[in-house]
Amino acid sequence: MNLVIDSGNTLIKLGLFENGILEKVFTTNDYNQLARIISGFDIERSIISSVRKDQDIIKEKISFKVNPLLLSSELQFPFKNNYETPQTLGPDRIAGIAGAYHLYPGKSNLVIDAGTCITYDFIDREKNYYGGAISPGISIRFKALNTFTAGLPLVEKEENISFIGKSSKGSILSGVLNGATAEIQGMIGEFKKNDQELNVIMCGGDARFFERRLKEAIFVVPDLVLIGLNSILEYNERFL
Repeated sequence: MNLVIDSGNTLIKLGLFENGILEKVFTTNDYNQLARIISGFDIERSIISSVRKDQDIIKEKISFKVNPLLLSSELQFPFKNNYETPQTLGPDRIAGIAGAYHLYPGKSNLVIDAGTCITYDFIDREKNYYGGAISPGISIRFKALNTFTAGLPLVEKEENISFIGKSSKGSILSGVLNGATAEIQGMIGEFKKNDQELNVIMCGGDARFFERRLKEAIFVVPDLVLIGLNSILEYNERFL
């Protein structure tokens, strides 16, 4: 069994794979829970991805079971990385691209991760990864309006909103949520100018929210990063 761990900005997500199939998913924000979560499983291999640079803490907590790989630009990937500064490329973006290539090989893919940030990453049908874009996610946009203005309240996401806000809260909801949706729609359109058959895959905590609002056909794969991490782990076995 493979254990993959994705330590994101908000939660630590663990996935257990058996013969390439994702069998179980766990989430926690407590490092001390990691040992308990994995204690009952027969784990042979593992990989850790972290945007919080807490790989060593996680490694220590699971070392009684397995000695994990740490995701970095030094590992081998099943795609060609053309990013100009590969050492600065976020591990969650690497894993998302690997997941897209694993699920949709031979196709051009745009991965949109709608989480704390909204990231866009493109890989072509010849498995060349070029890069993408990063913008603030919904929660950051709400917090920024509250933090950097004198009178605007802190607002949380709501499902049903009006396009024309009739209060400060309504105006913020419209600006942030409709604005982010328009941004994503526009970015998809720009990427599709080069390939009309482009696959669009979305993951992240706000993926389902945007799925209902986008005009484009997209695939929502909530566990895309975990799938990508497992594919990287399997790919690197041949080099160990």
